[in-house]
Amino acid sequence: MAVKKNVPFDFILENLFSANPIVKPMFGAYAVYVENKIVLILRDKDDVDSGAWIATNKEFMDSLRSDFPSLKPITLFGDSVSGWQMIHKDADDFETSINLVCDLILKGDKRIGRIPKPRKSKKTVKLKIK
Repeated sequence: MAVKKNVPFDFILENLFSANPIVKPMFGAYAVYVENKIVLILRDKDDVDSGAWIATNKEFMDSLRSDFPSLKPITLFGDSVSGWQMIHKDADDFETSINLVCDLILKGDKRIGRIPKPRKSKKTVKLKIK
């Protein structure tokens, strides 16, 4: 029997409850969607990238960093600047900051969330029988 893992940082889902979040496992973490946007990834692996990843766009990073001083890049992505930033689970202000992030998500703050690119459908191959 497979053991079902719990989504880390369950207070985040409680905060977003009124927005009917959808949670999907993704690469050993959990993606959180609100409406048609991915807003967060929750990851707890006891490493430098464990915490709440915030989906944003490069144009909003400076603004978010001014609101959330603990915000930092995700090291898994190397030196390239990505649209993902994170607050580490061990940050002194983790819960306070993430509660504020949840408030912004509920208010529809345009700085948080990205519409995922549609998945490419698999092409059907027709076989010719001679």
